[in-house]
Parts: sequence; structure tokens; C-alpha cells
Amino acid sequence: MLEPTEIPTRRLPRYGFHTHTERLNGRLAMLGFIALMALEIKLGHGLLIW
Repeated sequence: MLEPTEIPTRRLPRYGFHTHTERLNGRLAMLGFIALMALEIKLGHGLLIW
């Protein structure tokens, strides 16, 4: 008789869109935006104005 064939299991990639990476990216973006706003308030003008 034939032996049962082993079905390979697919591993998830370690890159791409995942819930934890998207949450981390969003939190870091919020921190950067708040830091930029605090810097502009302290300087008294926007950073794009030379």
C-alpha cells in the first residue's frame, strides 16, 4: 500500500501588513506628529518656513 504523503505547512512571512506592525507604526506616527507640533509651538513657526 501507499504511504500517506506529508503535506507541507505554510509559514507566515515575517514582513508585510500584520496587526502588531500596523499598530506599532501608527503609534510611532502619532508620537512623531505630537513631537512635531510641540517643536513648532516652541519655535513659534512651522518647520517649512525658512
